Amino acid sequence: MKLWRNRILFVCALTLPLTVWGQDAESEAVRPSGISPGPVRKAQAVTAKDEQDSDISPSSVRKKQTAKSTHARTHRARPKPKEAPEPTAPPTEYTPDGIPKTGAASVIVVDAQNGRTLYEKNADQTRSPASTQKLLTALIVAEHGFLDQAVTVQQVDTMAEPVKLNIKPGDTYQRIDLLRALLVKSPNDVARCLARDHAGSVEAFAAVMNQRARELGAVNSHFVNPNGLPMPGQYSTARDLSMIARAAYANPTIRSIVCLPQLVFRYANGRTRELENTNKVLKRLPYCNGMKTGYTEAAGHCLICSGARAGRDIIVVVLGDSKAGVWRDASALLSWGLWSSNSSSPSRPALTGVAERVH
Repeated sequence: MKLWRNRILFVCALTLPLTVWGQDAESEAVRPSGISPGPVRKAQAVTAKDEQDSDISPSSVRKKQTAKSTHARTHRARPKPKEAPEPTAPPTEYTPDGIPKTGAASVIVVDAQNGRTLYEKNADQTRSPASTQKLLTALIVAEHGFLDQAVTVQQVDTMAEPVKLNIKPGDTYQRIDLLRALLVKSPNDVARCLARDHAGSVEAFAAVMNQRARELGAVNSHFVNPNGLPMPGQYSTARDLSMIARAAYANPTIRSIVCLPQLVFRYANGRTRELENTNKVLKRLPYCNGMKTGYTEAAGHCLICSGARAGRDIIVVVLGDSKAGVWRDASALLSWGLWSSNSSSPSRPALTGVAERVH
């Protein structure tokens, strides 16, 4: 028994140095280069919280995750192209009578209920109306009715630039859905589709537009297409557009649409798109309730806007303004029109909607 005990002790004595030497060799094998000799820290279990900060060499799965995470961080770190800030117009100036001064070429402010002109500036000057004439297009479609009927898009309808909803030939929509898109987002292909559906062609619809304009008293206008894109012989005036706008304002269908800040349009294939109203005055003034924007290089920035407060409904037409000035001028004129009166002490609201005394 004693002999066996001695043999076991002898074997253990030989094995211990070899084990220690193997551990040292393994330690040096896993030590990162450039690190001075010393004890190697043993890896501990990595929790979900620690995983992001861990400096342990990742497994193949974690390498993939780390690479993806690094790519995501790189992608997030890349600065997004900044949109050019919208130019800011100088503050509105007022005449001694408290009427806002504007930089627009033509302006008119009318009472929507009785048509009385409250203020005008070059109101009979013929100008390109741009997309503001889509109010007349919409009025004709709305007055015709049958808005729940289906409209099938044709190839000729899509031949419009630059603002399009990209409806496709063969797609079918309800007329009311196209009308809503027209008045909120102002796509030119939708205007052509509605015009062709109503009259058979854009040219035939232009004749309907001119007839309806004359019936409304807008005798100094001539329309060639339904969307307002520049064409020889197409023109209107601020006064004529105010007459068209009054008729549109009195139409409940149009009134219910032009006040929408945005709407969701569903394409024929089921895809949806949120359309934001192009009329920025809707967001600036709580008492603004529509109506229609317009812009081309020839026309400049144009806007027909309406508003209401207790006992008053006002329509403002601004033509040939600057990009920043059109919102400022229309807002100021609408506020002035709603708060001015025949009394000797008119007041106007600031752009925040708070009443401010005119001295």
